[in-house]
Amino acid sequence: MTDMSLRLPTRRFRAVFALGTRHAATLPLPPSLGKPNLFGEWDDETELSSLYVGFGTGQVHLDAVDGGAEHHFHDAAGDDTDTSPWGPGDTAQVVAWATALLTDLQALMPDLIDDVDDAAAWHDAGLDLWVCEVEEPTHLDLVEVDIEGELLTLPWLGAGHVEHDHVDEVPDDVREHPIALLWAADEHRTPDQPIAEAWLTPGTEQTVTRALPGVDWAAVGMPADEVLPWLEGIYLNHHVLPDPAGTILTGVLERLGGIDGID
Repeated sequence: MTDMSLRLPTRRFRAVFALGTRHAATLPLPPSLGKPNLFGEWDDETELSSLYVGFGTGQVHLDAVDGGAEHHFHDAAGDDTDTSPWGPGDTAQVVAWATALLTDLQALMPDLIDDVDDAAAWHDAGLDLWVCEVEEPTHLDLVEVDIEGELLTLPWLGAGHVEHDHVDEVPDDVREHPIALLWAADEHRTPDQPIAEAWLTPGTEQTVTRALPGVDWAAVGMPADEVLPWLEGIYLNHHVLPDPAGTILTGVLERLGGIDGID
């Protein structure tokens, strides 16, 4: 079991961005739904953004397309639904707000992603303030976020070297977001032998690990009962705990949407 007392403290980080006109911030959201959870993505190949807006009662997912945005709904369990999980009035407000937010986000890409990564690098260097570069006087927006600390983990102490990769999920899989720990005895070879797996119990943040059968642990250089806690720490850091860049991007989305001051 991973020792959570080895987790670094949460730190307050401030970043200054030039976000331009925030159209979504001028639009209302239904007060009865509460503050939404936001997640944005950028696709390098299509050069288009996606946005996920979630409430306890359901979600709306939006994809930028040429000339606008497309959206679809998910119910409270996260499953696709052909109908909105909210009433007509609330739905109209949510879709209008989310569409404006996605439009604002798309207009800032891909420079915004570069700025977010730059800010995250400053946080990783131990600094608590990042400021964007501007060529002329312009309005700037301050984004303040609490970035959760990672678990302190040792480097791989076994033989050879390891990498971790996603495992394809199958229908009715009882594992959520499974990964495999891949190992190679030769440090100069790409790891390709699965030796252990980790995943989340669906609907929770409870991490489960298991050693795979048929592994020569003497060759691996670490016994299974030492590899599994090490893998759990790696899994938590990379797949459970919010990463600095993602936390900063969420803060930017909340600022763009005018909900950064809402608890």
